[in-house]
Amino acid sequence: MKLKVDPTERHTLAVIVDNEPGILARIAGLFTARGYNIESLTVSEVSDDHTVSRVTIVTSASAPVMEQIIAQLDRLVPVHRVTDLTMLGDHVERELALVKVAGVGDRRIEAMRLAEVYRGRVVDATTGSFVFEVTGGRDKIDKFVELMSEVGLVEVARTGIVAIARGREAV
Repeated sequence: MKLKVDPTERHTLAVIVDNEPGILARIAGLFTARGYNIESLTVSEVSDDHTVSRVTIVTSASAPVMEQIIAQLDRLVPVHRVTDLTMLGDHVERELALVKVAGVGDRRIEAMRLAEVYRGRVVDATTGSFVFEVTGGRDKIDKFVELMSEVGLVEVARTGIVAIARGREAV
């Protein structure tokens, strides 16, 4: 007899919380204690009075596990609302990366050419290196980093995913 295994899917969650000390640790602890992995995590204040923050979490789980994660997040006291943007439908996801590339001569020219193709912006330059700023979807950033590794990649810093639902309504 074969056991049926639920396939995992990538989900992007928007969690609106009170901006108070320890809330991020409580959310991360919920994932850690239950063995769930967080692939990406971003947090920022979203209210004028700095009392509310938005936490964007990317994780992979089967549908039943995802329901459990959302229910457990909803039960945390400082959580106002949890929205699974993936299940909601159309949404926009972006990430920012800073990519340091070293090189001179032809390698430098190739790095600049590739950055132009990917709409990368030079935010720092020396005679031997560049730091490019690139924004876009995860696949775009991954491909840009892969290409830069062939021309002198030194270091990469990524923000993680931020996401928002399409349409007129707030989630």
